[in-house]
Amino acid sequence: MSRELTTVAVVGLGTMGAGIAEVLARAGIGVVGVEKDDAGLRRGLGHLAHSTDRAVAGGKLTPAERDALLTRIQAGTDLAAAAGASLVIEAIDEDLDAKMALFARLDGLCPPETIFATNTSSLSVTRLAAATGRPARVVGTHWFNPAPVMGLVEIISTVVTDPAVLADLAALVERVDKNAVTAGDRAGFIVDALLFGYLNNAVRMLEAHYASREDIDAAMRFGCGHPMGPLALLDLIGLDTAYAILDSIYHTSRDHLHAPAPLLKQLVTAGMLGRKTGRGFYSYAGPDSPEVVDPAPPVTIAGTTERPVRTVGVVGTGTMASGIAEVLAKSGYEVVVRARTDDKVAAVRKKVESSLARSVEKGRMTSDDRDATLTRLRGTTELADLADADLVIEAVVEDLAVKQALFAELDRVVKPGAVLATTTSSLPVVECAAATGRPADVIGMHWFNPAPAMKLVEVVPTVLTAPDVVATVLAVARASRKHPVICADRAGFIVNALLFPYLNDAVRMLEAHYAGVEDIDTAMKVGCGHPMGPFELADVVGLDVTLAIQRTLYLEFREPGYAPAPLLEHLVTAGYLGRKTGRGFHDHRR
Repeated sequence: MSRELTTVAVVGLGTMGAGIAEVLARAGIGVVGVEKDDAGLRRGLGHLAHSTDRAVAGGKLTPAERDALLTRIQAGTDLAAAAGASLVIEAIDEDLDAKMALFARLDGLCPPETIFATNTSSLSVTRLAAATGRPARVVGTHWFNPAPVMGLVEIISTVVTDPAVLADLAALVERVDKNAVTAGDRAGFIVDALLFGYLNNAVRMLEAHYASREDIDAAMRFGCGHPMGPLALLDLIGLDTAYAILDSIYHTSRDHLHAPAPLLKQLVTAGMLGRKTGRGFYSYAGPDSPEVVDPAPPVTIAGTTERPVRTVGVVGTGTMASGIAEVLAKSGYEVVVRARTDDKVAAVRKKVESSLARSVEKGRMTSDDRDATLTRLRGTTELADLADADLVIEAVVEDLAVKQALFAELDRVVKPGAVLATTTSSLPVVECAAATGRPADVIGMHWFNPAPAMKLVEVVPTVLTAPDVVATVLAVARASRKHPVICADRAGFIVNALLFPYLNDAVRMLEAHYAGVEDIDTAMKVGCGHPMGPFELADVVGLDVTLAIQRTLYLEFREPGYAPAPLLEHLVTAGYLGRKTGRGFHDHRR
């Protein structure tokens, strides 16, 4: 049973410490704030005043509630004031020696039953505990910035932490209306260990000139529903902070994927630290401003004119094919869907009709627009009926041999000058192009599922693709009210190349018994604003699909960290494929 922690000392009243103090005081807890000098104390009190005044202005606190909150915080510069607290939370600079020295001093001031907690985001809690005479009563409580807004606290235990202490901290986190997740003491804990590998991968993608900063960020926002793209998020976090966290994680994991990208170090050395200095991956209106002043215009292909597209052929009958056909027909294109049998032609028509009917019911389109869309859609079982199409999009099974055979046949029947596009999510587009006698006309056009709802299209030219073909596909995507991004022909393109190594890292974390499925999912949803946790997402995608894409990435890059996690292989072998089978990382049968 947990005990109630009535008074909490917060040592360090920077942005994070002041935020923690505010959260505690809001919940009716008495807070002792300690800063190292008068200047720091003034800044800390300024943080508190600014944050609580903003809460009042936003209607989240009344003036009376703000005043009562502030009276619960007694702040000063004498560390001895912390001696009467039942819990001391340190939130000073991320410096191991400084934190160890602080805990050693606190150990001599506080009674043996006082709990010590560190807000470190990447340093060893075990080493900090060893600096005291009470290692069983030292834990990590990693809050997220800004603490009054962010709903997650990672509680970090060491091998000697008293379970009763963990229960006390979990009860405190619940009392202040935050979500607690528990993990072992490993660099990066849950969120940073998963997040920063993904962010570092995005920096490497940029420095390889694989895609632009705007397209990398847009791909992850529109393709995965992330609230910010990885490069914009790094600017917000601070590039120096990101470098320090990655370096700390790398020295523990020795995983090349956590070694800070050279471009990141160069920007830090140049003093380009992100929003706080006014310049990082993006340039801002000034220090601490969110306003980007050097946005890139929409991509155009200079000196080219797109080919006219009036009729589009779609080959395939699955969810992706029917969704693409619907989007294009709604956008005014004449669409011909080729299926193998009349029954499958009818099935595609039925899918589109059902989808359009839902749109009419929800007021997203009129019945007249629905009828006009359906008149632009027809089906066929003959590939030759695509002969006059200006653009043909294949959306068949993700099997290279099948796609190559289809492209060879399309090359034979489709008119000269038509654009041939593949919706592959990870196979080499150039392999499809090489199966034709017109490789300059072949391009990747990776739509996201469900196509009517998802805004992103990855446009993937090969080294042989003609510039006007790229311009044509960009124009069709934009006319379909999608956001196209361009990337080179490399396994995974942008989204899958960033997303699936992150999912694989989460599986490795689970199989190491470092944290549980629910805690990892909660940490990434609440701590990072992701719409789904990694295991929820893998179950939706399908564990067999996740494994296949991860294998493709590993074979392409030969990066040891990309090798599929054994647990993922075992679950697929056992037939636990996610939602479609009722079991994956989660049990969907209930």
